[in-house]
Amino acid sequence: MDRLSGLDASFLYLETPEQLMHVCGLIVLDPTTIPGGYTYAGLRETLRDRVIDVPKFTRRLRRVPLDIDHPVWVADDHFDIDHHLHRLSLPAPGGYDELVELCGHLAGQTMNRSRPLWEMWVIEGYADKVVVFSKMHHATVDGASGSNLISHLCSLEPDAAPLETSGPVPPGRNPGGLELLGRGVVHNLTKPLLVTRLLQPSVSLVAKTIGRAREGTAMAAPFTAPRTSFNGTISGHRSIGFAELDLEEIKAVKQASGATVNDVVLSLAGGALRAYLESRGELPDVSLIATVPVSVRGTSQRAHGANKVSAMFARLGTDIEDPLDRLEMMATSNRNAKEHHQAISADTLQDWAEFAAPRTFGLAVRAYAGLRLAEKHPVVHNLVISNVPGPPIPLYFAGARIDALCPLGPVFHGAGLNITVMSNNGRVHVGVIACSESMKDVGALVSRFPDELQRVKEALDRSTSRATTVVQASTSAGTKISASRTQAAWPASMS
Repeated sequence: MDRLSGLDASFLYLETPEQLMHVCGLIVLDPTTIPGGYTYAGLRETLRDRVIDVPKFTRRLRRVPLDIDHPVWVADDHFDIDHHLHRLSLPAPGGYDELVELCGHLAGQTMNRSRPLWEMWVIEGYADKVVVFSKMHHATVDGASGSNLISHLCSLEPDAAPLETSGPVPPGRNPGGLELLGRGVVHNLTKPLLVTRLLQPSVSLVAKTIGRAREGTAMAAPFTAPRTSFNGTISGHRSIGFAELDLEEIKAVKQASGATVNDVVLSLAGGALRAYLESRGELPDVSLIATVPVSVRGTSQRAHGANKVSAMFARLGTDIEDPLDRLEMMATSNRNAKEHHQAISADTLQDWAEFAAPRTFGLAVRAYAGLRLAEKHPVVHNLVISNVPGPPIPLYFAGARIDALCPLGPVFHGAGLNITVMSNNGRVHVGVIACSESMKDVGALVSRFPDELQRVKEALDRSTSRATTVVQASTSAGTKISASRTQAAWPASMS
């Protein structure tokens, strides 16, 4: 038995049929590297053998009586790989458009909470590739732990053993209802002590934030974002798209400008969003603001829980036309945001999330959506942009070489767009997911990422003297991000 942390459980409480709290991934495989050749039956057996001894793949949720405490993970005594692994084939002509339409449909489906919270679809008929579309609930993984978990299914050579993981704790026995109830009562009795411990540092943090705001060194403030067409109440329909960038080209921009890779990637996102909104006549006068999840796995003092994340707010410079001016702004802004974020305890979000109440959260989310409140108050943030570090070397999924590894995060009421970036063997894959009613043609956005990188490169070539200014602005700046490739959009390079 393993109790969910408050932060893990919050992703369950926040979920509705419209606001789905799972993370997705699209893995494009080269089946020619599989020893003996590809068959669905062979891939199924390999996956079954590799997940059967990993508790995160074989445990299910169990609610505490009366919902007085967060749920617990228990072993699924009836685990069956066929409940989680499915086989599909693309309709003709089996190209990129058909692939993203199918994956968007899969991403918009809820998961069965009576079983382990993951699913995979093996999709055949995409040129000479095999595609695996995966879903895992955010209560089970965050970006970093999800990447590590998938790596358990991968190896360094086609016929090698899977990579080792950090050794997850077995789910153990399935306790009785009275025991769960008793544990829940005891845990609730200790909550006042936690409040006392959290209040003083939280008050101190607010005071420091006000001081930083007066000095102009605070991170971007929530509720100050402009409203766009993707900032409203969302539906359960999803549209998705992917782009591919080159690591060496992003590193070349980094070296020439003195910025960090994170600065470059966020600046590219700002430029792509600016071009997209400008083409629709919707470009706001002020910058879009993104929530950027930050892993605190290395600094957290809490051993419990799957999600080890905090977040910072970042201006994307969509109000700046010149790409080098935007990159310079991003370098300075990221430096301030990083310093501000480091002043916040790594465990603040996790500790306060312990007070999340199942019934209260669920009712609040449904009321918020039903009353369409996201359209009636100032915009908290425009979108979420995540960076997930990926493997720098080739990996093999059940013997098949991974050609593309594309992540997709959740979208929220009020912020119906998510951009997630993941590096893989010298490339960076950009995954974009949106509420279909807010952004039906996601391709109109993702196709602008390679174009924006080209603009930055050309601007640097024309104005090498500008690099010195950016170097000064970004000295010791920014958090690191894994990055990768660009010349052509993913449809062209993978079709």
